[in-house]
Amino acid sequence: MCGIVGVLGDHEASPLLVEALGRLEYRGYDSAGIATVNDGGLARRRAVGKLVNLSDLLVHEPLPGKAGIGHTRWATHGAPSVANAHPHQAGRVAVVHNGIIENYRALRAELAGLGQPPRTDTDTETVALLAQHYLETGLSPREAARQTLARLEGAFALLFLFDGEDDLLIAARRGSPLAVGYGEGEMFVGSDAIALAPLTTRITYLDEGDMAIVTRAGATFFDEDGHQVGREVKTIEPGAARVEKAGYKHFMAKEIFEQPVVLADAIRHYLSDDGQTIARPGDEIDFAGIDRIAMVACGTAYIACLTAKYWFERLAGLPVDVDVASEFRYREPPIPDRTLALFVSQSGETADTLAALRFCKGRAAQTVAVVNVAESSIARESDLALPILAGVEIGVASTKAFTCQLTVLAILALKAAHARGRIDDAALAGHLEGLNGLPGLVNVALALETPIKALAQRLAEAEDALFLGRGAMFPLALEGALKLKEISYIHAEGYASGELKHGPIALVDKRMPVIVMAPHDRLFDKTVSNMQEVLARGGKVLLITDAAGAEEAGEEVWQRLVLPDAPELVEPILYAIPAQLLAYHTAVAKGTDVDQPRNLAKSVTVE
Repeated sequence: MCGIVGVLGDHEASPLLVEALGRLEYRGYDSAGIATVNDGGLARRRAVGKLVNLSDLLVHEPLPGKAGIGHTRWATHGAPSVANAHPHQAGRVAVVHNGIIENYRALRAELAGLGQPPRTDTDTETVALLAQHYLETGLSPREAARQTLARLEGAFALLFLFDGEDDLLIAARRGSPLAVGYGEGEMFVGSDAIALAPLTTRITYLDEGDMAIVTRAGATFFDEDGHQVGREVKTIEPGAARVEKAGYKHFMAKEIFEQPVVLADAIRHYLSDDGQTIARPGDEIDFAGIDRIAMVACGTAYIACLTAKYWFERLAGLPVDVDVASEFRYREPPIPDRTLALFVSQSGETADTLAALRFCKGRAAQTVAVVNVAESSIARESDLALPILAGVEIGVASTKAFTCQLTVLAILALKAAHARGRIDDAALAGHLEGLNGLPGLVNVALALETPIKALAQRLAEAEDALFLGRGAMFPLALEGALKLKEISYIHAEGYASGELKHGPIALVDKRMPVIVMAPHDRLFDKTVSNMQEVLARGGKVLLITDAAGAEEAGEEVWQRLVLPDAPELVEPILYAIPAQLLAYHTAVAKGTDVDQPRNLAKSVTVE
């Protein structure tokens, strides 16, 4: 994820900006830049690669000024280059941005017609061009920023700096965290407390939809309706800066709502600039020379592998074995030499998974890791490491890491299918178009939080729950049950819908919630038949489906959640969102420790 920092100070801003950007390097980035206002003039310096390249540039081309903004960029729209690096400038305005502007293509076309053509490949430049357009109509910087924000769709954290305004920063948040820091006659803005920790211990996080007008005298906050509001100033300990909740009650909630942004980061990282082909991985994996895949993982990552099994086998025609890492090496499985061994781990340090990887070294044709920590042991010891780009995940119950794992595995399955001649260029482009639309669909699913919260109040009264699904929804039923039991301590089990009458139906009564995950696909009718078996026995069915499924299911169900229509490939990723929200709000209703559930740890580094 990109990093943002802003300074209105009493001293030269450039050293402070570069130092703060250094604290954001953990997020991953491929370019960096800063902009300052000096003697009323706006100027910027940008460099590709590590932050030291920017520091070297500033030695030779200093950038004076006591007001400035800075950015570390992880490329999404457009390849890493100086032109695509932030800050982006158009006339009198410079902008840094974390997130995605979903309607940037339409805005870009409109602005080009108004004499503001783009000069980069990024979505962010559109924000600067739009703000400059409003400035040219005679609006003040504050009003230009306000009008710009009103036109944007997507998730973002934004920071504006204006020519001729050396005592003004305008910050805005929709989906991505952003914080304002208070000093003595100085003010700061950053992506999180990590960036601001040495500069201040007093921080205010912008609420969802907020805009903040920041001057050296302080900050004024406006909510999404434009009303001036008060926001709490929190005092943080410097050592705690790495674990801020960014205004959310729990890390898990923060991480659930980060998913549109991190999923887009992952998708853009692996696809070509036009989104029509897969850029990464390239030719590192010889899928034509592979006869089978062995997938190994633990916990939620194991469920991601179970989901991916459907994709690899159906799309690529590759048989897949999925193993729990703690069992894998002890049964001493045969590893034919044309086997691809694939390991999935959020931390990259999971002891059982690492041991399984070491067992496969020298046996499998190739070892590949799908991890969130690029410098982890599993990443380093694999032949190829594929980052999921979820960012730091603090909550023990994995959310954004799970959906990012699924996204990367889906791209890998499509790569295999194309390499093996199972799908042609047109079919691949069609699948990728659906994948590119995923962040927007997730945004729609997140908007169901209010009805899900109400449902969770009822679910919190249960002692047991069943989750059912067919096809790729079966692993999602397992994941929904795992999330619920992890953090709410309600006993929950996930089953393939067809297995209901082979045992679990004995548990069904009028007190038993049964959550059925059933998009209106080729398996929908069979799933509904199983659902009717539950209803006939007085079971309380919560149906999670799409509009067509909700209409066809009838009125007998206890409750329903209606998700947007989605391509079959991305349905398991989309349907993870209501499962996460349901578990989260049920745990909140029960008053459990959501982020640190009893007896569990985030990274299991012992066997």
